[in-house]
Amino acid sequence: MAEAPGYKLSDQTVGNILGRHDIPPAPKRKHTTSWKDFIRTHLEVLVGTDFFAVEVFTLKGLVTYYVLFFIHLESRKVCLAGMTPHPHEEWMKQMARNATLEGWGFLANCRYLLHDRDGKFCSAFDRIIELGNVTPIRLPARSPNLNAFSERWVKSVKEECLAKLILFGGVFAETSPTSLRTSLS
Repeated sequence: MAEAPGYKLSDQTVGNILGRHDIPPAPKRKHTTSWKDFIRTHLEVLVGTDFFAVEVFTLKGLVTYYVLFFIHLESRKVCLAGMTPHPHEEWMKQMARNATLEGWGFLANCRYLLHDRDGKFCSAFDRIIELGNVTPIRLPARSPNLNAFSERWVKSVKEECLAKLILFGGVFAETSPTSLRTSLS
């Protein structure tokens, strides 16, 4: 109910008064797009990114390496960007530069990059991604279904490949993600 000083008016009354004076109703409010519709509409320009952990036996013992990957949602093409035991800010900035490298980077023809709120995805990473004309979309906390393509790929890698492999040697893992690519092929 709309209220004026001393009068109570219903929405219908306000609509009737506006109609008598040839004033059109308020424009329809902007409808929000569902996540499912957003994904379907932008599938060809969306890329998801995430990390997964790999345990590697080294001379220093068992070491956890973090593998950064990108997955193009339409084609399901995956790029293993790199792996390191310490994904600090400088490393993440370099991975962002590699991914957005004009003409060569995996994100060359993409508009949106989906990633979770993992602390490894620092603000410097997002800034470099933006400089490559890609909009990073930080997903809400505890919502793995919003980056389902990445999460499903990680599940497949862990169940079908890494569960059957024992990786040895830190130098191999740090210097060459291609050796992991070969293992996963």
